[in-house]
Amino acid sequence: MTITTHRRALLGGALTAPFLGRAARAQGDWRPDRPIRFIVAFAAGGAADTAARSIAADMQEALGQNIIIENRTGGNAVVAAAATLQSPRDGYTFLVDAANQLTNPALMRDLPFDYRTAFIPVTQISSFPQVVAVKDDFPARTLQEFIAAAKARPSTISIGTPPAAGMAHLALAALEQKAGIQLLHSPYRGGADAARDIMSGSIDAVLITTSSVRPPVQAGKARVLAVTSLERIPSLPNVPTIAESGFPGYDMNDWNGLFAGAGTPRAAIERIAAVAAVSARAPAVRARMDPAGAIMIGNSPAAFATWLDQQRSVAVQVIRDAGITLG
Repeated sequence: MTITTHRRALLGGALTAPFLGRAARAQGDWRPDRPIRFIVAFAAGGAADTAARSIAADMQEALGQNIIIENRTGGNAVVAAAATLQSPRDGYTFLVDAANQLTNPALMRDLPFDYRTAFIPVTQISSFPQVVAVKDDFPARTLQEFIAAAKARPSTISIGTPPAAGMAHLALAALEQKAGIQLLHSPYRGGADAARDIMSGSIDAVLITTSSVRPPVQAGKARVLAVTSLERIPSLPNVPTIAESGFPGYDMNDWNGLFAGAGTPRAAIERIAAVAAVSARAPAVRARMDPAGAIMIGNSPAAFATWLDQQRSVAVQVIRDAGITLG
């Protein structure tokens, strides 16, 4: 089971190295002469928005142009995607999107476009490992104990994820399928909402990103049992992965990436991807994103496209097997 992986994130650097060399030699092919726009499919202040703003701020100097961030929420990210496709395909408008690119076709009828043909992958910006955490007085101290409790009390242990049909929901469904358990799922609008309720003790557990879980953990109101990435993460080095807790290969993180409308000049895509790859590793960007638990990536368009193809079938299979819907 692979949706995204810390190991793959690290490999992204190796994959990007030759790409950076080729793109650097070709950078004279396209140089922007006016501001560039990133249409972000998510609200300002969230993890995906913060990652996009951080990388964009660093990219501006190399490009010699401002990057304007425009948040266009709504319609399960379809509003932002449509706005991108309605803009000229000239290399000056890009979309910051996430797993909606993979899941919306399986969740929504009558989409106004085909994601696979309407968009060109530019680069994966970042990956956000998620965690399974329980409220402070929940008796389980390990993931195995949590699963045992769920088997003993089917459909009674409440767990929150943000939002319905989001990556956390898919990660939960995959865990339920692999562990043979049934939890009482509570979808939330955002990770902060789920974190608030576990802090108050209103729900038993959450499956949210590491950044969202930090407040209740620091307040002593929640305890992290496992992380969803294939390998342990630097911000939680003592917390085991779900994969090493009895479910080899389990790997389901949230993520975001940069996309262009089909027909965008290839030279513009290569230049933006090359600059983004360098910015993803910039000290200022890492200093801002590492504490949030983000793994910055910045891979090539080809590597990102290959990764998306691999993840698409996994995401769709989880949705179908679990009967996940937006409602």
